[in-house]
Amino acid sequence: MATLDLSQITKRFGKVTAVDDLSVAIENGEFFVILGPSGAGKTTTLKSIAGLVDVDGGSVHIGGVDMTRVEPYHRNVAMAFESYALYPQKTVSENLASPLKSGRTGKYSEAERAERIDQVTTTLGINHLLKRFPRELSNGQRQRVALGRVLVRPADVYLLDEPLSHLDAKLRAAMRAELKQLGAMSNTTTVYVTHDYQEALALGDRIGVLREGRLVQIGTPAELWNRPADTFVARSLGQPEMNLLDGVVDDGVVRLGDGELEVAIPDGLPVSRGDRVRVGMRPCDFHVRGSQVDTSVDVALSGHVVLAERLGRNIELTVDVAGEQLIALTTGRHGVGEGSDAVMSIARSDVHFFAAGDGDTIRLGNPYETSVEAAR
Repeated sequence: MATLDLSQITKRFGKVTAVDDLSVAIENGEFFVILGPSGAGKTTTLKSIAGLVDVDGGSVHIGGVDMTRVEPYHRNVAMAFESYALYPQKTVSENLASPLKSGRTGKYSEAERAERIDQVTTTLGINHLLKRFPRELSNGQRQRVALGRVLVRPADVYLLDEPLSHLDAKLRAAMRAELKQLGAMSNTTTVYVTHDYQEALALGDRIGVLREGRLVQIGTPAELWNRPADTFVARSLGQPEMNLLDGVVDDGVVRLGDGELEVAIPDGLPVSRGDRVRVGMRPCDFHVRGSQVDTSVDVALSGHVVLAERLGRNIELTVDVAGEQLIALTTGRHGVGEGSDAVMSIARSDVHFFAAGDGDTIRLGNPYETSVEAAR
C-alpha cells in the first residue's frame, strides 16, 4: 500500500482533452472513488496512473516516488479492466494464479498462492468455477474473475474500472458489500471509477466528481450529498435527480414558479432582493402527508399529484406545485395517489441554493470546504 499523488495530470487525444489539469492526493489505504458520466475521462485517469498512456503534462507519485515516466510493469499497481482482459486458453484458477507467478509477486509458494486464491474466490463467490475456461462463464462471472485477478495480487495501488457494471442488480448490491470488506481487510490504496452514484456513496472514503476531464468536487459521501459544489454534483447524486427551480429573491424568501411558492432564505446567503437564484430539493427528502406541517422547521408545499409510479417499495410522485412540477419519493403509507392532492414538507436544512444561469451553476452560501481548490 502507498500514497498516490496526481499533480496537474493532462492527457489529450488529438484535439480532445480527456483529462484536464487533474490534481488529487489519495491517502495510504484510502478507497477513493471517481464518479462521472461516460466520456468524463475516468478510464483515461486510471490508465494514466497505471502508465498505460503517456500523459501530456503533470506527474504521478506512488509512495512518494515519481512514477510519471516509469514503465507500467515497475509501478506495482494492479488494474481491473471493464473489458475483463482474461487469458482465454487458461482456466479460472490459472488466470488467478498468473499475477502471483511473476515479477514482485513471484516469491509466493504454491501453498501461499492457493490460500490467496481461495480467500478471494470465496469472497467473490466464484470458488466453484476454478476449472472452467472464460468462454464457459457468463459476463458477470468473467467480471468477477477479472476483479479477483486484481485482488489476489499484492500491490501498492488497486485500480478498478467499473468492475460491477455487468452484474445484475442483486449481485451488484452484494458485491458492493464484499468490496467494502475487502478494502477494509487489505488496507490497500484503491482508486475505483464508476458512473453509479450508489456505488460511489457506498464504497468511497472520499469521492471525486469528474466532468469533462476536470474534478469538480472532492469530499466524503456526506459532504458531497449535503453540500454539493454545483448543480452538476447535485444532479449526479440521487435518482430521481434533485428538483431544481428558478426563483426571485424577495423580502426574506425566494419566490418560485408563479410566485405563490416561497422558500425562506437562510441566514448569511449572499443575495439581495430581485436577484435570481436556483433552489434544489431532493425527491427523497420530501415527506408526503395529509396533515399540516411545522413551518418553523419545514418548508410546506401543497400541490396536485399528476403521476404516480411504483418503484418497488417506493412510489415516485410527480406533483404540480404552483405551476411547477416536483418529483417526490414516498412509501405510499399516507394514501396519496395519482389525481389526489398532496401536502409535502422538506426540512429547511435540506433545501439547497445555487446561482442562477444556464447550464451548471455553483452553490451559494459560505465557501464550501469540499471543492477541488480546498482539497488540493
